[in-house]
This record gives sequence, C-alpha cells and structure tokens, in this order.
Amino acid sequence: MAWAQARARAVRAAGAPLPPVRLPLADAFGGTLAVPLEALSDLPAFDTSAMDGWAVSGPGPWRLAADPCADGILAGRKGAAPLADGTAVRIATGAQLPPGATAVLRSEDGQVRRGAGVGGVGNGGVDLLHDCGSTPLEQGRDIRPRGQECRTGEPLLPPGTAVTPAVLGLAAAAGCDLLAVHRRPTVELLVLGDELLDAGPSKDGRTRDALGPLLPSWLRSYGARVGAVRRVGDDLGLLTEAVLRSTADIVVTTGGTAAGPVDFLHLALAGMGARLLVDGVRVRPGHPMLLAALPAEPGKRTRFLVGLPGNPLAAVAGVVTLAEPLLRTLGGCPAAPPYLVEAAVALPGHPQDTRLVPVALPARGVLPLAFDGPAMLRGLALAEGLAVVPPGGLPAGARVEILDVPAG
Repeated sequence: MAWAQARARAVRAAGAPLPPVRLPLADAFGGTLAVPLEALSDLPAFDTSAMDGWAVSGPGPWRLAADPCADGILAGRKGAAPLADGTAVRIATGAQLPPGATAVLRSEDGQVRRGAGVGGVGNGGVDLLHDCGSTPLEQGRDIRPRGQECRTGEPLLPPGTAVTPAVLGLAAAAGCDLLAVHRRPTVELLVLGDELLDAGPSKDGRTRDALGPLLPSWLRSYGARVGAVRRVGDDLGLLTEAVLRSTADIVVTTGGTAAGPVDFLHLALAGMGARLLVDGVRVRPGHPMLLAALPAEPGKRTRFLVGLPGNPLAAVAGVVTLAEPLLRTLGGCPAAPPYLVEAAVALPGHPQDTRLVPVALPARGVLPLAFDGPAMLRGLALAEGLAVVPPGGLPAGARVEILDVPAG
C-alpha cells in the first residue's frame, strides 16, 4: 500500500473522535477542544489601568484626590470613589479605574509640584500633578477598556484547537474552570523480543532496547495517554495474551511484523480474529508495518493495534505513518495543511517507495542528515523534521513535505 494511502486508511479507520469529557483546566492540557471555548465574562471585566501611575480626570494639571489607601488604588481593590474633574489618584497596573477617570498618566511622565492655593492665595498651596511626558496626554491612554479582548458569550477558539498552556491561560482569564475536550486515546506499548536488554550496553548477542524509552514521549506528542510499557518475549501465546488482556484504545507493538522465525504478530492477530486494515506500506524505512482492528464486544468501540518494525528508525516511520493519523483523529485534532520547505540539495528517492529522511532545516532549505539507516537513531536525534521524499526523489529547489519530530 502506498504511504499516503496508508495514512488515509488510518484516518478512515478511526472514524469519529472519542466522546467529549469535561475536565478541570489542570487535567485538560494536551487534549483537543470538543466545543467552542466561550468567554464567561468580559475580558477585562472592567476598565483597568495598563500602567503604574495616576488615574486622571480631564485636562491637567490635576489636584491629588484624597484616598484612604496611601498607595492609591491597587489591583483587587473594589469600589474606588468617583474621580472629580481636574483631580488624580495613584493607581497600580491592573487596578480598576475609578468612575470619571479619562486617562492614566504613567509614573515616569508625572511630577507632583507644590502649587498655589485655591484662587492663588492662602492655605499654603496644594499639590498639583503635572504631565511632563514628551507628548500630550490623550483621553483613554493606557486604559484597558472593559471587553477590549472579548465580551461574555463570545466564541474565543473553535473545536479542534489543541489545548496548550496559552489556551489554558485564556480559558482561565475568560472565567472557565472546566474545558470540554475529546477524551485522549489510551495506548499500551508492547516491546517484543528476547534479544533486548533493559539496561547497560549491548552484549552477548543482545541489544539495548531503544524503543521503550523513545516511543512513549513521541506518542504523547500526538495526544495519546500512554499507560503500560511492557516487554513480551518471542512466544505466540504470550503475545496473544498480552494483546487480548489490554484495555487500551490502541495497542502499539514493536517488532514481529515481518516473516522471520519468531515474528508471531500476524499469527497472533489471525488467531484472535483481528482484521488487517494495512499490511505493509511502500515506505523506506519501515515497510513491514501494519494496522489491525481488534475484535470488539457488541456495542463497544473498535480498538486498534499498530504493529511497528523492530528497527528504531523504521519504528519511527511506522509511528508517523499509522499511529499519528489514528491518534489525531481519535483525539479530535484535525489534520494540518502540509508543511512545505524548499530542498537545498537533491533528495534521492527509492524507485517505488516513499522515503522518510531525517533532515535539518537551515535558512537555505532542507538538508538530509547522515546515519539514516533503518536501525540508526543518530541522524534522527539531530533532526528538525522528517522529509517525505516521493518515489524517484526530488531535485534541489523542489518543495518537500516536512513531518514534525517532537522537540520536548
């Protein structure tokens, strides 16, 4: 199956997103909005000062109004007295403006001087605030008017928006305590193979497992909730039991997808009555990958298995080919338009298969990195993306699609 066709098959298999859940803000991070985010209050909720300085009424100079707080009007203080024309009062950034205020004079632009008394005589004079700024103070300066950013009930973000830290901040500022997000798909990772070591360097014919540490964070970057990461030996019965026992929305396996003497994944899936949706993809590295629909109880949602090759870079190719579109669709995250960058040099291709190449993205365009073999990770560790090189390759100057690699 062609690479683009396999990705489209994964999207169709997922079907509709998982149902929405309402979560506290702290638990909604990483999800996707299921309904529009609407403001529950005006933002700001009242006229506020954008600077430390003085709230003033009318043209200056201004008499300093008596205020019960020596520091003036502070953020969080409610019900300041109305400000009479020709008067001023100290105010802090974020504080609610008193009724009658027409502008805010910044601290650095104001100077309090001793002036004459009322009518120019008597009482030893009064303190007057003068505007010493370089430009005349205009009405409304440094005031954030109520509703400047949004009004109550106004839609702020559409469904399908990823819940990032900035989205959480906006939701909180707009008065929200809960967010309706699609339930994030759960994933269980089964790392297959008797030859793998969990610690230390490779030795005695056994190799260090790289995929157990690599894949969970990569899958989480697509919105997955990764639960258990379990090692399963090269045994048909153990593999079948591990898959059937899992309750995750998606089981991801590594290794066992080819036709070697201990590659039992196809046998296990056939034995449990699973339905193969993708069985091999024309992509290098990673072509012996698969996607299967697991047997489901009546009335229950279909669960899936994504079978990745055992070589590290080939496994990553399987993740971006099959797991990414499946997870994003289940999580309610719409596909983004392709990200295209000009190739700085020619990108050789396979005669029939798509190539996924670790690349750097300097200012002059896409540059392939060395160490891009199926079992290698050195190039991927330096990569800023994966270039999708179609069969036959691309000349220098052609625009090439770039897939993201997780940055953190």
